[in-house]
Order: sequence, then structure tokens, then C-alpha cells
Amino acid sequence: MQLVDTHVHINFKDFQADLNAVRDRWLSNGVTKLVHSCVSPDEFPQLQAIADQFPEVSLAVGLHPLDKNLNTTGWHPEIGDRIKSLASSEPRVVAIGETGLDFFKSDNEAAQIEAFKSQLRTARSLNLPVIIHSREASVATRQVLQEINAEAPQEPIRGVMHCWAGNPEETQWFVDLGMYISFSGVVTFKNAHDLHESAKFVPSDRLLVETDCPFLAPVPKRGKRNEPAYVLHVAEHVAKLRNVELVTLAEQTTNNAFTLFSLA
Repeated sequence: MQLVDTHVHINFKDFQADLNAVRDRWLSNGVTKLVHSCVSPDEFPQLQAIADQFPEVSLAVGLHPLDKNLNTTGWHPEIGDRIKSLASSEPRVVAIGETGLDFFKSDNEAAQIEAFKSQLRTARSLNLPVIIHSREASVATRQVLQEINAEAPQEPIRGVMHCWAGNPEETQWFVDLGMYISFSGVVTFKNAHDLHESAKFVPSDRLLVETDCPFLAPVPKRGKRNEPAYVLHVAEHVAKLRNVELVTLAEQTTNNAFTLFSLA
């Protein structure tokens, strides 16, 4: 059985002391591929160094909606140019992101939307999927995707709603837009009732699992530092919710990750 953790941040300082041991644990749990998301192009050299060390790691490049570059200066086109240049010059880049909208305690919604639109257009121009962060912003995220898709209906945006926490209605919106839905440790939390319902009906060919480590460790590791090995617990819980065997869920999500991110 193999698994793909489709969203990690193992460049964070949380992993500086023991990354080799962390890798041993993800391999022991059958995690054969990881997609390393990107908060800012400033950190991209760190991601490349990790991929040099661990060949099972693929890369994304983008600007998170809460990154300090956006919060302090707004959106500047040269950031978008840099993202596009890095993505087109590094063959290990399999996605643009993470990008998206985060309106939780936000005061820069217009700048976030501008940055999001720019990165969606970059993803389309490079024929790459996009990793979308959406927090307290489902309506606006949907509207932006609809707008960008209307610009080129023959080339709809491909991508994933990462660390998804939406209710069933919102989940259906993004399924209808062709998005993949990725569940994190949040789906293991006992009070995440709406998310449990969402996990039950996402089409099997649109389903992904992730950790978003070092954040949001799943039950039974809740409260600890999250790490890629724990994607096994996410997969186990989603399998139970969907009433399928773990090996079936693992095969489905692995195949989906290989398809969306063109993994080899």
C-alpha cells in the first residue's frame, strides 16, 4: 500500500532537528510521494534543497494569501513574474500554490483576490494545477474561479481545495468546478460534522489526503507536531467515513495525486 501526502511544509523550523527521522517514519507508513507547498517564492530555495535530499518530494511555488509580502505591500506583478519564472525553470514543480483566499481576520481582501487571480492565470499558462487555500472565503473563491474559467472556457482551472473544511454545499460547488478535494487531519476531529458529511460524497476520482504538516495533526496525534507519516491516520478515517477498505482508499487517492500532479 502506498500513500501520497499532497500538502506538506517540511521546510519549517519545526523539522530542522530531525528531518531524516521524519523521513524514515513517512517511508515506514507507505508514503512514497510528497507535494511540498510553498508559502512565498522567497522560501523556494529551501524547497529545492529538500527535494535534492529526498527525491520523492515534488514542489509547488506560489504566494499564500496571508504571506507578509502580500499583507505589508499588497500585490505586485513582479511577484507573479517570479513565481512564473521559478515554475517554468524547475522541472520538479508540479503545481502553483499555495494560493487562494483567507478572510479570517483579514483586512486585505482586494489584494488577496488580485494575487489569487494572477496565480490562477499563471497556472493556466503553464498547464499546471493550482493548490487552493480557502478559509472563510468559499463564496469569493468560487466567484474568482468562475471568473477565471470564463476567460478561457476551453481551459478550466485544474486544482485542489487543500485542507478542505467546507460544508457539503460548499464542497459540491468545487466538485462542480472540477476541483479535487483534499482532506487533512481536520476530518478526524469528532466535532467536524459537516466535513464528515462532505468526505462521504466526494467522487472517488476527486479525493486526496494530506497532512498540511506541521499543522493540524490528526487523531490520535492531535496536539503534537504533524508530520507526513500521519497522513495514514487521515486516510484511515476517510476510509471509515466512506465505508471502504483502507487499501482501496489509499489506491484511489494515490492514483488521483499522480493524475492531478503528473507525478512519476
